[in-house]
Amino acid sequence: MISIAVTGLGLATPIGLGHETVWPGLLAGRSGFRPVGLFDTSRHGTHLGAEVQDFDPAAWVRRTPVESMSRASHLGVAAARMALEDAGIDPENLAPETAERFGVTMGTTSGEPLEIERLSDLMVGDRLDELGGELAGRYPCHLIAAHVAAELGFAGPNQMIPTACAAGNYAIAFAVEALLAGRADLMIAGGADSFSRMTYTGFGKLGAIAPDVVRPFAKNRKGMIPGEGSGVLVLERTESALSRGARIYAEVAGYGLTCDAHHMTAAHPEGDGPARAMERALRTSGLSADEISYVSAHGTGTPTNDKLETLAVHRVFGRGTKVPISSIKSMIGHTMGAASAIEAAVCALAIHEGWIPPTTNYDEPDPECDLDCVPNQARQVRVDVAMNNAYAFGGNNASVIFRRPHVRA
Repeated sequence: MISIAVTGLGLATPIGLGHETVWPGLLAGRSGFRPVGLFDTSRHGTHLGAEVQDFDPAAWVRRTPVESMSRASHLGVAAARMALEDAGIDPENLAPETAERFGVTMGTTSGEPLEIERLSDLMVGDRLDELGGELAGRYPCHLIAAHVAAELGFAGPNQMIPTACAAGNYAIAFAVEALLAGRADLMIAGGADSFSRMTYTGFGKLGAIAPDVVRPFAKNRKGMIPGEGSGVLVLERTESALSRGARIYAEVAGYGLTCDAHHMTAAHPEGDGPARAMERALRTSGLSADEISYVSAHGTGTPTNDKLETLAVHRVFGRGTKVPISSIKSMIGHTMGAASAIEAAVCALAIHEGWIPPTTNYDEPDPECDLDCVPNQARQVRVDVAMNNAYAFGGNNASVIFRRPHVRA
């Protein structure tokens, strides 16, 4: 049985920084959608985005020059520092032998797209002479995890996982494996992505961006809204967490990773990959579907995604299931590689706090999405086991199960 404790949470989202701000915002149904401010959308058909507001990277980047990294790294470092502080660990006072046993695994969709956009602007303007050697040190996606490790002084395993919108869950799974195998004693695990013109334009060309708000599982849903952010969890073996008297939000009970092996952008028409990911997560956790108290849905709000996710849920939980299933993307948008990491933190908080965040903007039921999606109002209920689902381009699927910490002597 897996016994990995979640002892720290860090969040940088379009509705605030830190779980102390984000969690009550989610329960209140606060929206992070507003006109895009990072670039001009006048030539786009939509104009709303979900950007992180009032974020000063200089408040979080302390060991290296702020300008040596780009925005996704800034967000990842911020969330990592929040999570470590929440876990009661001071990175400034780590002994070398301790730092060697602390590692980082982060997920992303686009890495640092702002650097590519800057390069393309210089090329179009015939201004490449303005480009110095900083691109190589700011662009490659592996630098997000490297920057987090450098800022925290973690000298253990370091890995970047670019499995798109399932990457946060993948990062958690790989961190769990590192801990179980004894390769590390503590892992920072999460995801980070920045808002970008490239991502926004790409989803716009696909016709996937909603014109107003995101309505997961509602009949008149019209799409997702791109966002940005970072979510980070501190993971350690439960015995270690107990020995140092750490607060444990939840434990990782199991996970399942699959690939549709079907199409680069279109999901399997019967939701096969997502269903298999949930089934594998249940098997590795030793739990049954009827023991799940809450499901954090991928829930993008696109017509196809929500329908196929419903089919997958029916296959695993049975048609007519009463398990509560909500999507916080209705409030913070789709934060890409950070999405499932943020949602993993939400699962841990749901267990710890006894509340389920709502699916907002839900106005009319869709017979093809006949789920209890916790419409519009947060629900106070004991959550013993939570499943976090994430699906991505390339057919990448990842489900992670969290449980209430077991009482131990």
